[in-house]
Amino acid sequence: MSDWKPKRFWKAATATEIEGGFTVLLDDRTVRTPAKAQLTVPTMAMAEAIATEWDAQEKLLDPATMPVTRGANAAIDKVRAQRPEVIALLAEYGDSDLLCYRAAGPEELLAKQAEGWDPMLEWAANTLGVRLSVGEGVMHVTQDPAALQILADEVATFDDFALAAAHDLISISGSLILALAVTKSAIPVDDAWLLSRIDEHWQIAQWGEDEEAAATESSKRDAFVAAARFYQLSVK
Repeated sequence: MSDWKPKRFWKAATATEIEGGFTVLLDDRTVRTPAKAQLTVPTMAMAEAIATEWDAQEKLLDPATMPVTRGANAAIDKVRAQRPEVIALLAEYGDSDLLCYRAAGPEELLAKQAEGWDPMLEWAANTLGVRLSVGEGVMHVTQDPAALQILADEVATFDDFALAAAHDLISISGSLILALAVTKSAIPVDDAWLLSRIDEHWQIAQWGEDEEAAATESSKRDAFVAAARFYQLSVK
């Protein structure tokens, strides 16, 4: 596998308004996505964040340090090209939402799940008009089709950029409800992350922390927080 990375060739990255949105110029060149589409984003705030990422690059371009750029690329090259499929994929999480699957025991874990997850399900019922059923163990919990349709309709309201953010919020947490709560500012992103990790953190408290697992969790948390930020940057 090649270790080649593109070299920095520009002196300054600048956010600018164009027809249809905002973009970033590297000196006088417009940034393009990996698929060679023009990078046009919905807000100046997002364009400025992308420009900051490009300006922070030194001799070699490191995409790992450019989460907003990566999110915009995904929205343009991937989500836009298969929007109906992405909406369907994310809507399916409503039928298997993390918050609906409770442990068989012990009581301490059950209490933690109820304390953290029940208020979020109540929020969904009161705010979205969606009341999801709760079950024990891993057996599928049948949900009201009308409730699932409401959740699918909520996902479909996102534009391509918000949908790219929602993809990460939902897939990382395993919860469509938590993701929607974050996008609607009903819960801080850090609180949502902790709620998504109740089971894992309870296990750590019982058996201790594994170094490799801790590194994986840290990486996922960073991606989750970055997705929440990307969503906020996408809002006009």
